[in-house]
Amino acid sequence: MEFHGRKTGHCYMDNESNPLQSPTRLSIRTHLDMYDRDPQFSPERPPSPRSSASALQLMLPPGSPETPWTLSPLQTPSPALLYHCIASLHRQDGNIHSIAISKGLVFTVSDSKRIRVWRQPECIERGCIKTSSGEIRAILAYGNKLFTAHRDCKIRIWNYTVSDSFGYKKISTLPKRSSFLLFPKTSSQQHKDCVSCMAYYHAEGLLYTGSYDRTVKAWRLVDNKCVDSFVVHESKVNAIVVNQDDGCVFTCSSDGSVKIWRRLYKENSHTLTMTLRFQQSPVNAMAISSTLSNCFLYSGSSDGTVNFWEKEKTSCRFNHGGFLQGHRFSVLCLVAIEKLIFSGSDDTTIRVWRREEGSCFHECLAVLDGHRGPVKCLAACLQMEKIVMGFLVYSASLDQTFKVWRVKVMPEEQTC
Repeated sequence: MEFHGRKTGHCYMDNESNPLQSPTRLSIRTHLDMYDRDPQFSPERPPSPRSSASALQLMLPPGSPETPWTLSPLQTPSPALLYHCIASLHRQDGNIHSIAISKGLVFTVSDSKRIRVWRQPECIERGCIKTSSGEIRAILAYGNKLFTAHRDCKIRIWNYTVSDSFGYKKISTLPKRSSFLLFPKTSSQQHKDCVSCMAYYHAEGLLYTGSYDRTVKAWRLVDNKCVDSFVVHESKVNAIVVNQDDGCVFTCSSDGSVKIWRRLYKENSHTLTMTLRFQQSPVNAMAISSTLSNCFLYSGSSDGTVNFWEKEKTSCRFNHGGFLQGHRFSVLCLVAIEKLIFSGSDDTTIRVWRREEGSCFHECLAVLDGHRGPVKCLAACLQMEKIVMGFLVYSASLDQTFKVWRVKVMPEEQTC
């Protein structure tokens, strides 16, 4: 097994590649063929292939023989994770920059200035939103609302409906256009550079936008006003997340730091509470995992590591708990859901990590190897089942492919 945490700061697995998945194909496909596994990563095989297949069949959920489940590439007698790629799509839309999930739909934006809408889980295309405001760099979905950040440094808000056919309507633009023609076209509330990331605080109805101009702006969606704008880093803002439990805002930047901001009580201004810095490498992505018992913050860096901090219950400070090391190149995207962390990297792989209950130890359950280019963005959602916990993971790469993975995690008590 591969463990990481406060007491172990390095990876015990030397090889990064996973030969279990087939090469990426430049066409839409819904089934993958099983390839021979590398003996170096495969569990020990019993003498009889027939008995091995029957034993594996007992562990796997029923499914089509054309979409076999792939064992986690770890030397363990009982694999903790099973996965397979259920769809791989390639379109001539350019690179996908962001993915969002809501109401059973998946939204993707790319160089084509269009928002593609897909139906879960098999990613059948439901519709398309055409825009004329330039390239879309970031997308965020919540409920029936869709937020898109465009190259003109403005944010568009859309309403959409899910029925027999997909319908949409643009309801607002941030900042709002002035009703006076004598005013300049560029609003003082507008970002001065590309909007790179967004986050939404549900309780207060606040939309946070981070930009390459080193600032974060808070937008009140009741009246679509910018209620606060503050400089957060010395370099461009790469990611922003909000803790829905207390409203704290986390930002990361190419200056190598992660900062925590708190909104002042009954005010719209924000104040800096902590600066988290463990290395000088640029921080490209963040994710937060919050439960009733603990709260963890994860950050992915250009040196290939994923650092994590644990929140103290008494002081609410975040203490560095360790780092997850396994990627060979930059970590470009992160998703945290339940006790799992998915990290996409410049080394074309996706690593699946699991945090041990009641501790800071993490183990790498699998390496999803199917893309031919850097994994630019990730999204994941939960699919509850009776015995195992299932997830749908959506990944987009600079090889212009969009993949859908179904991941099933065995209970910890059955894999120890």
